Amino acid sequence: MPADLETKKFLFKIAKAYYEDDLTQEQIGKRFGLSRVKVSRLLQRAREERIVQITVIPPQASNADLECRLAGRYGLDEATVISPSGNDTVTIVRELGPAAAACLLRRLQGDEVLGLTWGTTLLSVIASLPAQCWPEMTVVQMLGGLGQPEADVYGADLARRAAEALGARLRWVPAPGIVASKVVRDALLTDAQISGTLELGTGADVALVGIGRPTPGSVVIESGILTAGELDSLQSRGAVGDIALRFFDAEGHSVEHEIDDRIIGLDLDQIRSIPRVIGVAGGAEKYEVIRAALRGNLIDVLVTDEENARRLLAERDQAGSGSQQVLASSKRG
Repeated sequence: MPADLETKKFLFKIAKAYYEDDLTQEQIGKRFGLSRVKVSRLLQRAREERIVQITVIPPQASNADLECRLAGRYGLDEATVISPSGNDTVTIVRELGPAAAACLLRRLQGDEVLGLTWGTTLLSVIASLPAQCWPEMTVVQMLGGLGQPEADVYGADLARRAAEALGARLRWVPAPGIVASKVVRDALLTDAQISGTLELGTGADVALVGIGRPTPGSVVIESGILTAGELDSLQSRGAVGDIALRFFDAEGHSVEHEIDDRIIGLDLDQIRSIPRVIGVAGGAEKYEVIRAALRGNLIDVLVTDEENARRLLAERDQAGSGSQQVLASSKRG
């Protein structure tokens, strides 16, 4: 029932005391002779009657509204969007680093297990981490080593750098990320340190992952992690991207391939089960793989650039509009 004029005047007084005069609900109760529960109910009614209208204003020169819309459309816990100073991949990757590092730190208390994959983008993130002292935290590899041991974009070195920056313990996988055969993989997994580290990674609280795009010029080919033939085979089966060398198609579904039997690392289901997976990727060439990861619910938090964010929103809007048109057409029929 709509409030009469006298009731509205009283609701206004209660709301003004709370929102403008900064009185507590207990203080308002004493002033007007009401219980705290009654004050709370009156404040709620003031909102329902539109006497109180709350406006949340995003900071100027920020992507806050864009981030909220992106997160809402794709069911993410959070989205962080940068407006890079240049459109080239090097600039975007460099500027994603500090944004993703800040996003990660907001979600850490200092006693978590943090899982890491590998890649150039993650190197940028870890290089941007400020020094912390979290001795109760553990940084763990989610995939064995890749490429030359001294290469700074691969799992072992990234995990070491992250642990040093965070003042955390380190658990690394003393084995290659991909081996010659399933027999070799199975034999290595009998090692307690290797299997124990991967088990710890499966139970991580937070995971920081790169989202890869397999192409002839990508790191996985240039560094010899995969052969050109393996890449062709994966693409023929619909693979568009990977997280920790676990490949997925345009809908985010796992692509089954014989290399899965040779990987020493977490699979997509294990990664998806981690409570908070932060995916970091940017650049026009990553649009398709980001979209696929979102469709497959492979990540909970996305850190990307503005162009990708707007393309993702535009596509979602078009898809929603198309669905509404189909629904309307079916109703008319």
